[in-house]
Amino acid sequence: MGTLYGIVFFSHQLGSFMGVWLGGELYDLYGDYTLVWWVGVAVGLFSAIVHLPVRERSLNARTV
Repeated sequence: MGTLYGIVFFSHQLGSFMGVWLGGELYDLYGDYTLVWWVGVAVGLFSAIVHLPVRERSLNARTV
């Protein structure tokens, strides 16, 4: 569990860094944040689509 938490925490921090860095790079390249916002929208939609197939079940409903 500790390893899983460490991987999740590390990837979250890496994504935060990359998002801020890429936002600054795109602003320097294009002079406004329009593309940055659209990239954010695309990432959010991709995340929603990836999580749609997840079906939560209670622990009692599982067959072991």
